[in-house]
Amino acid sequence: MKIEPQSVVSLTYDLYVNQEDGTEGLVESATQEQPLTFLYGVGQMLPKFEEHLSTLSTGDDYEFRLSAEDAYGQYDEEAVANLPKEMFNGNDLPEIGSTLPLQDNEGHHFQGQVVSIAEDSVIVDLNHPMAGQALHFKGNILNVRPATPEELSHGHAHGPDGHHHH
Repeated sequence: MKIEPQSVVSLTYDLYVNQEDGTEGLVESATQEQPLTFLYGVGQMLPKFEEHLSTLSTGDDYEFRLSAEDAYGQYDEEAVANLPKEMFNGNDLPEIGSTLPLQDNEGHHFQGQVVSIAEDSVIVDLNHPMAGQALHFKGNILNVRPATPEELSHGHAHGPDGHHHH
């Protein structure tokens, strides 16, 4: 079956990004045993990612690159926050390099990575870990099927065969 809106797509992928030495390194994979399964056309995935899959059908191999702009955006130097140490209530301070679950004033949840610890604050980088990175995807379309009415009402896929996970 060809991929179209309101179909459920299961695919494998290897995601490569450029390393500091200029080579590409594998950062994420979805395998045949653990495929990525998603409801196509509802905005779950990066729009350009879906656009590249729009002509494919079950069994097709694919490979494409997304520029940083088409993926998670350019790295934003401004997106760095100083969190007062009092926020941690005397708990152990997070380690540099660790990820903190944060929430903004509107209740949106996001992650920040601790970049350094100053005298009275913890400095956190709020950029997506892949901001500024071009993404190189390679994989295979394992399965395409029509979404079930339940999946459409929930707005997401319930796994490769449409049944709930137990």
